[in-house]
Amino acid sequence: MKKIMLVFGTRPEAIKMCPLVKELKSRKNVSITVCVTGQHREMLKQVLDTFGVTPDYDLAIMQSGQTLFDVTEKVMEGIKKVAGEVKPDVVLVHGDTSTTFAAALACFYMNIPVGHVEAGLRTYDVHSPYPEAFNRQAVGAIADYNFAPTPLSRDNLLREGKKPESIFVTGNTAIDALSTTVVRDFDHPALEWAKGSRLVILTAHRRENWGDPLYSIFRGIRRVVEEFPDVKVLYPIHLNPLVRKAAEDTLSGCDRIRLTDPIDTMIFHNILARSYMILTDSGGIQEEAPSLGKPVLVLRDVTERPEGVAAGTLKVIGTKEENIYREFKRLLTDEKEYDAMSQAKNPYGDGLASKRIADVLIYGKMMN
Repeated sequence: MKKIMLVFGTRPEAIKMCPLVKELKSRKNVSITVCVTGQHREMLKQVLDTFGVTPDYDLAIMQSGQTLFDVTEKVMEGIKKVAGEVKPDVVLVHGDTSTTFAAALACFYMNIPVGHVEAGLRTYDVHSPYPEAFNRQAVGAIADYNFAPTPLSRDNLLREGKKPESIFVTGNTAIDALSTTVVRDFDHPALEWAKGSRLVILTAHRRENWGDPLYSIFRGIRRVVEEFPDVKVLYPIHLNPLVRKAAEDTLSGCDRIRLTDPIDTMIFHNILARSYMILTDSGGIQEEAPSLGKPVLVLRDVTERPEGVAAGTLKVIGTKEENIYREFKRLLTDEKEYDAMSQAKNPYGDGLASKRIADVLIYGKMMN
């Protein structure tokens, strides 16, 4: 019986790994172990509850004021202990977090094969996004299985010298998650609040945007909202105190901008599906939005998801106030631009990525 261990620790990882957990647990002749690190705490629990996933191990590493040093050290020590006990045949990690990097490095030191879910995304600038771009490349050097979401991701890995037989283009498990969470009949107080208005979803929390860039982003957004009385912005704020302070300093006092705590995954996906457009520095939303037909303005200087840009559903606009103001306003006033972005084709898969990954791990190849 093949023993597969999955390791994740943040809300975005959990959204994309829980569908894979459920797919693997539906298969015969495999033993599945789920280890969460708790790099995020409450936000992680929300996702686990939504998908009905109960971890076998919880490293519970989160602490107030934690640094990258703290996360890396604690994850490595925790994985050393858990993997030593479980003795998995392969450990699956996801994407680009510090949990992902530290867990993969621990497995490398223990000679345990690593499978990288969402492999091959690149900006080729290790400082943007930071530290995620470095984490991805470092895990790419370690991974034995590379589950690339798109052909472009596969090509990146091939250019870096990865063996072709180690790379599998599966689509992105984020699309699998949407097929579980988005429902036809849905209502929520946020939708009642926004009734009769164009609802814009904002998410912004990236480490490289802390400080002046966040203040710049928020000023640009507020200027637009104050110009357009039919626009309301819902911003579920990350729990990081630096992010919260910038938001409260800049956005509070405007009754058409609502700041909320992080929203349960199922609820958030359904609100996204009923929004007018999205402004974000998140990675996962750049993949989810094309499936929902929502234009996305990316609040970063570069994205490791250029497929969405090429398809026309994403537009990278940076963090400068004037750029935010101009591009946000353009999508509210230019109907052709809006329609072109909202009708772009989703490049990130068909909702069967978890099945393909499970097939590779169990049969050594994708079965469809």
